[in-house]
Amino acid sequence: MNTKDLVANYLTDNEEGMKNLLTWFLNEVMQKEADELAGAVRYERSGSRRTYRNGTRSRSLKSRYGSLSLDKPLLRDIPFKTQVFERYSRVEKALENAIIESYLQGVSTRKIQNVIATLGVEKISASYVSSIAKDLDAKVIEFLSRPVESHIPYIFVDASYFKVRDGIKYTNKALLVIAGIRNDGIREILGARIADCEDELTWEDLFSDLKDRGLRSVDLVISDGHKGIQNAVQRSFHGCSWQMCQVHFIRAILKKIPRKDHKSVVAILKDSLNDPRRLQECILELESRGFSRAADTIERFQYDVMNYRSFPIDHWKRIRTTNLLERVNKELKRRYRSVGAFPNDSSLLRIAGSILMDINEEWITSRRYLSDVGEISSADTGSEITAY
Repeated sequence: MNTKDLVANYLTDNEEGMKNLLTWFLNEVMQKEADELAGAVRYERSGSRRTYRNGTRSRSLKSRYGSLSLDKPLLRDIPFKTQVFERYSRVEKALENAIIESYLQGVSTRKIQNVIATLGVEKISASYVSSIAKDLDAKVIEFLSRPVESHIPYIFVDASYFKVRDGIKYTNKALLVIAGIRNDGIREILGARIADCEDELTWEDLFSDLKDRGLRSVDLVISDGHKGIQNAVQRSFHGCSWQMCQVHFIRAILKKIPRKDHKSVVAILKDSLNDPRRLQECILELESRGFSRAADTIERFQYDVMNYRSFPIDHWKRIRTTNLLERVNKELKRRYRSVGAFPNDSSLLRIAGSILMDINEEWITSRRYLSDVGEISSADTGSEITAY
């Protein structure tokens, strides 16, 4: 089946088409890995060749689309090593584990009932679920407790909420996530934690954990306007600036304005954010239109929303919002829809940690997110952290 047929198959039958498309893609990834290990592509005459192909071996890989039948290449003189089964199956195992665990504990939803037939849950014991969880938990804990070895001038913090079973009831639990930009311009996931709420003490404890792991200085923290985050940043990172995310800033103002006036107010706000001198004029204009609560919000954040301008102009677009974490939250929510509700905190952290590991691997192997970050250092800004 060629690529055109795969796409047509996907458009005709989404589930089966995705299964075929995924199988093709992962097989192509392994072929590329085999070329790199062999030192040459198949049938190529090359002085850099280290070995030759020796056929393939069929391997299965469970996914939420069903079992994938993959062709793992074999090499003559050296073992073939692939990242496909490790990197792809880690998240899939976490997802499968959450679904099965929910089913075994009697908390499965209609969505889960539709998935368990594919996974063959009826034949899986609780001990098997426990063994999967133990293996994944060890990897997640290792990832979330690894040393912070680089200078991180910018960190981004945010929280997403997920339904988790607590005894006989369900509650919304916060998943706190911290990401940063290193001095070499590379993004990195720094930490994550499950909490009942995102109050000041919870954030301060997570910041303290980062310092214990080696974080030595931070120049700017970017987040929404949550008071707990602001206070925790002030107490944890002495000399550091706090940037109110401009997207959240606009949302906070629009909540205090009638919907019919949103379009005109957004235009005023965007113009004001491009010129700090216009913010005062914006406050007066909203006051004159009777939007005093919205004007109060601007007055409250008018300095914090502009802190990004103290840093290199090439960085402004990246550090004035929490958009860096938007893709992370979107992926977490997408996987959450497959589960519906998590059976416990451990299940949520297991799948979230696995997803964050994959995102982090993609980030640290990709091109730099910012250039010339080396210009920002603790010596430049005096943002040395004081530990308590």
